[in-house]
Amino acid sequence: MRIVSLLPSATEIVCALGLADELVAVTHECDYPPEARDKPAITASALDQAGDSATIDRLVAGSLHEHRGIYTLDERLLSEVRPDLILTQELCDVCAVSYSEVERAARILPGETPMVSLEPRTLGDILDTIMLVGRLTGHEETAAGVVARLRARIAAVAARARTAATRPRVYCMEWIDPPFGAGHWIPEMVHLAGSEDVLGREGEPSARVTWPEVAAAAPDVVVVMPCGFDTERAARELAAVQDRPEWHGLPAVARGAVWVTNGSAYFSRPGPRMVDGLEILAHALHADLFPAPPARDLRKVGTL
Repeated sequence: MRIVSLLPSATEIVCALGLADELVAVTHECDYPPEARDKPAITASALDQAGDSATIDRLVAGSLHEHRGIYTLDERLLSEVRPDLILTQELCDVCAVSYSEVERAARILPGETPMVSLEPRTLGDILDTIMLVGRLTGHEETAAGVVARLRARIAAVAARARTAATRPRVYCMEWIDPPFGAGHWIPEMVHLAGSEDVLGREGEPSARVTWPEVAAAAPDVVVVMPCGFDTERAARELAAVQDRPEWHGLPAVARGAVWVTNGSAYFSRPGPRMVDGLEILAHALHADLFPAPPARDLRKVGTL
């Protein structure tokens, strides 16, 4: 089978099923597992991603307002690789090439090439997505094994988290400037890890919040997980808001309980590594119960 993946998460799922050799094109953001980096990139960003989080937010908002695409799709390459299956999404306007653009581009392909939209909103949906890709590729048994192992790890985190003496109030910061509360599967992950997400929206898209709302939420712990940023970049971006009076007034800041993590790898991509994200989050919330992940994946502010 010849597979085109238009999502980093789909690429990770395909590779987790042992099908990396069947990927004929991936997105420019597909950087995991390492073999994905050698695949032809069929997308590119139409925006300058080098700016700070405030600049990126303005560029994205402007593009969406003007109905301009955030990503471009290489239609010539799509025609050349002749896919048997295209994996894409409709869930988020800023996560991948728009579904309508992919649909239009697919018309140049001979026959009826299956184009499947992956739309997980919860952890359970993510596991179902892995099973779906398994069925689409004829590897359902392999997918069932992957899902069983992930379910076991989720259950282990939840069981240990239930022994925690406290349930801290948590703000999962999905964007820094302006601040966003987390959505979709993140509040569920917080709950499983033994805490309460004070600004999250379970099963719904992440949403912008105001600094007065952040202050009023008074989180005991802040986990900074900007979509698309690794740990180092999240730490650099956070410096831009640390002078705000609302920030200094947060209980989490007073307690020294502010963490930065790799949102791109473990929280933004609905694939197998979301369970790594759950384990990382569990340590940030209950360090006495869960082992510390590598520093490249989770660091406390002040020890960067």
